[in-house]
Amino acid sequence: MKLLKSAWTLLKGVKDVLVLILMLIFFGTLYALLSSGPNPSGGKDGALLISLDGPIVEQASPVDPRELLMGQSPTGGQYKLADVVQAIRAAAEDDNIKTVVLDLDSFPGAGQTSLEDVGAALDKVRAAKKPVLVFATGYDDASYLLASHASEIWLDPMGAAWFPGPGGSRLYYKGLIDRLGVNVHVYRVGKFKSFVEPYIRADQSPEAKAANEALVSVIWSNWQANVAKARPKAKLGDYIGNPAGAVAEAGGSLSNAALKAGVVDRLGDRIAFSKRVAEIAGDDNLDPARPFRFSTLDDYVAAHPASKQGDAIGIVQVAGQIVDGEAPAGTAGGKSIADLITKAVASERFKALVVRVDSPGGSALASEQIRLALAEAKTKGMPVVTSMGAVAASGGYWVAMAGDKVFAEPSTITGSIGVFGIVPTFETTLAKYGVTSDGVKTTPLSGQPDLYGGTTPQTDALIQAGVDDIYARFLDLVSKSRKLAPEKVAEIAQGRVWDGGSARQLGLIDAFGGLDDAVAEAGRLAKLDPDEVHGVVIEEPQGWLSSIFGTVITSDAPRTDIFTRLARKQQALVIQGFADAEALLSGPAVQVRCLECETGPRQTKTRVSLWKLIENRIFS
Repeated sequence: MKLLKSAWTLLKGVKDVLVLILMLIFFGTLYALLSSGPNPSGGKDGALLISLDGPIVEQASPVDPRELLMGQSPTGGQYKLADVVQAIRAAAEDDNIKTVVLDLDSFPGAGQTSLEDVGAALDKVRAAKKPVLVFATGYDDASYLLASHASEIWLDPMGAAWFPGPGGSRLYYKGLIDRLGVNVHVYRVGKFKSFVEPYIRADQSPEAKAANEALVSVIWSNWQANVAKARPKAKLGDYIGNPAGAVAEAGGSLSNAALKAGVVDRLGDRIAFSKRVAEIAGDDNLDPARPFRFSTLDDYVAAHPASKQGDAIGIVQVAGQIVDGEAPAGTAGGKSIADLITKAVASERFKALVVRVDSPGGSALASEQIRLALAEAKTKGMPVVTSMGAVAASGGYWVAMAGDKVFAEPSTITGSIGVFGIVPTFETTLAKYGVTSDGVKTTPLSGQPDLYGGTTPQTDALIQAGVDDIYARFLDLVSKSRKLAPEKVAEIAQGRVWDGGSARQLGLIDAFGGLDDAVAEAGRLAKLDPDEVHGVVIEEPQGWLSSIFGTVITSDAPRTDIFTRLARKQQALVIQGFADAEALLSGPAVQVRCLECETGPRQTKTRVSLWKLIENRIFS
């Protein structure tokens, strides 16, 4: 008995020690998280340091603390385009900021229009006679589009500038689908609606290839024109056209080849670059890794928010894939966004609305739900203006039709007016393992679409009729909204994707311009002084726990050479394959979505395996 009492006392002591340790860890972590948040005082003067270790996005996805604690959240953060542009513009007019510094060593990219917007903001800094310095171990298309607007481009001596241009391979699954015995039933309208092609072909169709070649040609021409204007002395044509020859002429050194071509200004490691920044911004020995005075992006944005003078114009963000129901920021949930619009109109706070679209589409039903909410706002006398970001295609273009006026950029990817449906069935797969299906039916549609036994001709005819009906609605919507003849819309639709310049010529958009132009136009339509209005993003407030944990993933991402970064982009194709399988098996059967319209890096979280998805689809 005495032994048991001693053991019990020991266990209680161990428990108390463990509880104390856990409490110390909890409160220590909480203090670290709270103290790591943005500093509204704006930090130090000297340099505005923008270290981009994640993509620039229209709307940042919230951080799930549970995933973070389980190690599932991505390394690096997401940087809102509006924050980056606002900070750079404020720095141009801030006497305390002597230089803007961009660290692009881990920058994965962004949509081209977003990069062009940031580049234009950097031009304002240089126009204010302030230097813009940028450093990277390697530059690709995205990072160099930003770097070209700098006054000094630094490249690590062991680095390289590598400009592959848009284009490349994607995965086609027909061979795998045939081997598994899955029957993919495709229903579509539009000869260019190529989203379904990976499931029914082993390669790209001639129509899709021709349309894609035309699209990437324009996007690449716009990239070259932007870079050439920002950096006219660089010999970009020769360097891009014959990179191996440029390296050979530089004695085999990739960094020297970039320097010789005027692509970069200085070769130097991070230490040398930091010393150069310190010459301009001033010394600071508190951070050995960055011995110069600087303010971080988060601190600077907190201290220099956008102007709130004048009347408020509400900005509705439709970012990411459009899905049914509710969805967090970074994904456009039909109900979530429609509810936000309804609440904004009821608040009577806003004089007009701007719908900012950066989406390749998704659910037709959710797209219409968002459009109807915007149309209801218009019935109450509230003007609505559309501002397209990097992409506003398929369902994104459907939503855009709510605007009284539609703005886009020359590099915007839009159009893709088409509809498709996909229903996989597994009767052949199951038969391979001796599994069959049978039952009784009261009508020709009983149990249809039958994922176990296959679809019937009546089912196929009805689903195709549904796709045709939605396509007809899409054409009618575009015809009425854009005031185009139905036959003209039918000609330019067919699921084809257009660049912003072509879209303007075809009448699919009204004018070139960014978000600021759309806000100003919304003010004019509301009979307000466009110089006395400001945009306010309409969004659900972020939870305090997500806000705290959000500061954790903004730590520096691992720095890698340009070749490793390029290889990882290709490796992402494998991850994308599982995401495509998820879209096939768990997405809506009928979609208005664009295959070619994914721009910038995608942070796909594949929560379940392909086999789990098949299992859920068959047995749930």
